[in-house]
Amino acid sequence: MRTGPAVRVFPTPRDLAEEAARSVRGVAAQAVAQGNRFGLALSGGRTPQDLYALLAEAGARALPYHHMEIFWSDERAVPPDHPQSNYALAWRAWLSRAPLPAAHVHRIPVEADPQQAAARYEAELRRVLGDPPRLDLVLLGVGRDGHTASLFPGSPALFDDRLVAATTAPEPPQGRVTFTLRMIRLASRVLVLASGSHKARAVRRALEDEPSTAVPASLLRWPQVCWFLDEAAAAKLARR
Repeated sequence: MRTGPAVRVFPTPRDLAEEAARSVRGVAAQAVAQGNRFGLALSGGRTPQDLYALLAEAGARALPYHHMEIFWSDERAVPPDHPQSNYALAWRAWLSRAPLPAAHVHRIPVEADPQQAAARYEAELRRVLGDPPRLDLVLLGVGRDGHTASLFPGSPALFDDRLVAATTAPEPPQGRVTFTLRMIRLASRVLVLASGSHKARAVRRALEDEPSTAVPASLLRWPQVCWFLDEAAAAKLARR
């Protein structure tokens, strides 16, 4: 039995996104077949944007939209129509074209004070998903500094025992609300997406160095985690 994360490497970012889309559809079908709603947490970034475009192109019947609950793993403290909003990214690329009931889209209320927004979002997760709130699938990325969600190197949020925390990014917009490691670990599956040579060093540190709060993505060492990489992002890995 595998005790750590799995790693899959694809020739191109397009291949990665296509397999990620198949994974989303597969996990959704499995959840609904078991009589459950499909709880999915989205992330920001270029690689997920390609995935969202593919899900939109697949059409209304590709996913069980009326049985889905959509959340976000983190958000910047910007308006929901701001170019840097993770909600806006997913809305433009996918959700605006999906037959998803509005009540099933749970954006992080970042227009509130970040601490209040984090508390409200944790309450929303518990209300919709139960206690503990276990998502079927969490999508994540990884930054050049090794951060994931809005869990940055050395951040106090890495040690937070709540499920959702307010935190500060090293670059503007600095205010953030993020899933904590505790919330991510509750998920049935976690899919980390990374593409491009600019991510290669962070990917190597996350997967091959000792786990460290200096590289938050390195703390995702659980068996339900799978990394999807393109060849460029995987280029510095010693083990493939």
